Amino acid sequence: MFELVLLADEALVEPLTEQLIDELDALSASVEDADAQSEQEQALFGEPDLPASRTAWHHSRVLALFSHEADAQSAAAVLLAHHGDGLRLEALRAVAEQDWVRLTQAQFEPVAITDTFWIVPSWHTVPAAAARVIRLDPGLAFGTGTHPTTRMCLRWIGRGADGLRERRVLDYGCGSGVLAIAAALHGARAVDAVDIDTAAITAAQANTSANAVAVRCGPPEIAQGGYDLVVANILAAPLRVLAPLLCAHVAPGGDLLLSGILARQAAELTQAYAPWLALSVADDDEGWVLMHARRPMAEGRVA
Repeated sequence: MFELVLLADEALVEPLTEQLIDELDALSASVEDADAQSEQEQALFGEPDLPASRTAWHHSRVLALFSHEADAQSAAAVLLAHHGDGLRLEALRAVAEQDWVRLTQAQFEPVAITDTFWIVPSWHTVPAAAARVIRLDPGLAFGTGTHPTTRMCLRWIGRGADGLRERRVLDYGCGSGVLAIAAALHGARAVDAVDIDTAAITAAQANTSANAVAVRCGPPEIAQGGYDLVVANILAAPLRVLAPLLCAHVAPGGDLLLSGILARQAAELTQAYAPWLALSVADDDEGWVLMHARRPMAEGRVA
């Protein structure tokens, strides 16, 4: 395998990467800040929930992989001739063969959610202390248990295990299905996992099957009526928009659990949900917060 490294002006980055993939048979194309770790380094991508300030760095490094050296050389010649002074060749080098599967797997270790509840990648041995285990292959969709937002949701489920027994649960924006699986393992009688992304639904179905739990996976339309627990680990912006819908699904005496929220966004989420439920911060982890609300038993059941 061979890597072609090009230095490109900002305006060239998007057409360059498209040409590499669509016309020049590159296996992949990635972009880095050519000024990284210098005084000229730029912050391109904002915090979650905020748009990027621009589409590329002022000076970008474009890296493309090719199966053969001749293909990389040909691509370099075409691109340099086509894009002129805004582009120059930095390197063309062989890339050593690696066991990429093993390298990827090495990044994921078993994660302890509580003392007895663990997430364990399928290639790892289950720790002796793990009484409840989710076997999960990372990479299919968001939700491996390693991110603080997912970890806090799992911790809430794990610590309140008895409260989930025989309850109905909705995982809205399920990603890999990890939260739905956790609810099922902790005794929920019925679990719906929904997502707008068909790839996430496929991943959730595969992971629920691998963990031998009964979870119904599908688009948001399958969520009907009231649930004893509604959990949504998304981001603050969609959570604000979804406030009336999510609150409508919380049954009397039921819990709403929201994650994907930065600490500085907690007040605006509290305000957004105030017409329906009273949110408060239930947990925090690395600058993120978990927000919780409970619907009073006195309210009428959701239709």
